[in-house]
Amino acid sequence: MPAFICNTCGTQFAVSETPPQRCPICDEERQFVPASGQTWTTHDALVRRYSNTFREEEPGLIGIGIVPAFAIGQRALLLKTDSGNMLWDCISLLDPATVEIVKGLGGLIGIAISHPHYYSSMVEWAHTFDAPIHLHAADREWVMRPDPAIKFWDGDTLQIAGGVTLIRCGGHFAGGTVLHWAPGGGGRGSLLSGDIVQVIPDRKFVTFMRSYPNMIPLSAPSVERIGKLLEPYDYDVIHGAWFERTIPRGGKDVVKRSIARYVAAVRGDGSAELQ
Repeated sequence: MPAFICNTCGTQFAVSETPPQRCPICDEERQFVPASGQTWTTHDALVRRYSNTFREEEPGLIGIGIVPAFAIGQRALLLKTDSGNMLWDCISLLDPATVEIVKGLGGLIGIAISHPHYYSSMVEWAHTFDAPIHLHAADREWVMRPDPAIKFWDGDTLQIAGGVTLIRCGGHFAGGTVLHWAPGGGGRGSLLSGDIVQVIPDRKFVTFMRSYPNMIPLSAPSVERIGKLLEPYDYDVIHGAWFERTIPRGGKDVVKRSIARYVAAVRGDGSAELQ
């Protein structure tokens, strides 16, 4: 039996004879169901129509994305550490070429995902590379394909390898997580931010939202909490959720300026120009 995949968000569900009646992730206000209705595909169908592309984001960090774009369109990041390779965030497609490339790079020792919109085919990846999946327990309800490979963690931080720390910031989702890579950025530190700290197109600022497609903002206290949780960490580079969404320098200052701008906007009356 196939494990059906939602065409809109890319989430893979537990195996079943027929497609699910609904996608709870798309039904919820942070995502959406298209006007044309909910549709489904399978991993075998994806392999026939799509492939993955690979791109070095910085030394030791490789982006993996589906072409042409599928579902939300995010890319995963393969992070090389002294302990082995970690996969940050995930994508729906795991084709034979990707399996060979990742195995050739040394496989995976673990998978960590920023939030439920990027769970995608995480179990497929975990089974193929015999790797545990680290998810924050606050987002347990959004797992559509339960599996023993999923390891839930609590609290605000989890070190998963040398110099690699997961930071639960909340915001976009209760368990919304970013990854801090201390050796990244040539030793200046890199932040792998998913949608939790969203790199916007001009790459001079980041932003924060409860729902991006439905344009529902976060509260000022939620955004201020993100800033407080990130403050102890040094990082110069920020890698967002898509190709081309990287801030190569001054990332920590960008986050501070962005938080100040955001909080002023949501707490103001809307009539004053923002500096």
